[in-house]
Amino acid sequence: MPVSGIEAFRFDDRRVLVVGGATGMGAAAAKTAGALGAEVTVMDHAPVDYPVSSAIEVDLRDRGAVDRALAQVRGPLHAVFSAAGVADGTPGLMKINFIGHRHIIERMVNDDVLVSGSAVCMVSSVAGLGWESQIPTLLDFLATPDYESADAWIQSHPDTDTYGFSKQVMNCYVARQSYPLLRKGIRINAICPGPTDTPLARANAETWLTYAQDYRDATGTGHLTAEEIATTMAFLNSEAAAGISGVNLLVDRGHFMSSVTGSWEPGARMISMLLNRS
Repeated sequence: MPVSGIEAFRFDDRRVLVVGGATGMGAAAAKTAGALGAEVTVMDHAPVDYPVSSAIEVDLRDRGAVDRALAQVRGPLHAVFSAAGVADGTPGLMKINFIGHRHIIERMVNDDVLVSGSAVCMVSSVAGLGWESQIPTLLDFLATPDYESADAWIQSHPDTDTYGFSKQVMNCYVARQSYPLLRKGIRINAICPGPTDTPLARANAETWLTYAQDYRDATGTGHLTAEEIATTMAFLNSEAAAGISGVNLLVDRGHFMSSVTGSWEPGARMISMLLNRS
């Protein structure tokens, strides 16, 4: 029977996996899910320094390491938070930002670890907006059947091992997988956060945290927090969002929509360039 009311937002008697849960948005998502009653498992290359049900070390750049980590996950799982990500210039970026995540999700689906009624939320970015104009290229990449062929595709296509491409691919993947996964009773969504105060963002503050500063000044708002992103992810993975799938949800305090409609005029030209990039 469907859960209703406030209970639909909770994770009591549910197991969740957070990939990239040591710091930042992933850590906030793990803590939020735990506070809502979940049994939380975290996978990360970095150590986890807060209480969880289990912590599993993994290097998403190594398929063998990913498979060994998956062997330690106790099912059934009811939610996955795909939060691991790195910035441009990091070796193996696409493996960390997307290929490893896809491998984990599809292994758990194929092995019936993710059960009917479960949900996946991936962390994309406003950097992935405009993906619709790149659908043929993105689908060509997504046609790769496994971890190794996906990596080979990236190696054979210059300028695709990038942060922006990883987020465009993620947005396309979420939209494309909504139908086949829902046939198995599984929902999938992504969030596209605007500038958020996390350790990764602070390490790239000159480009990441300065973006849309004029909009924040004009609206009297600050950077998003990891906790604000986490509560949105928890909602999307909860039964309260049972009707939502295949969505790349903007979480940017209205910056993009205000810009694309022209009510925030300084952003209009930038958004036009973003949506029409080749």
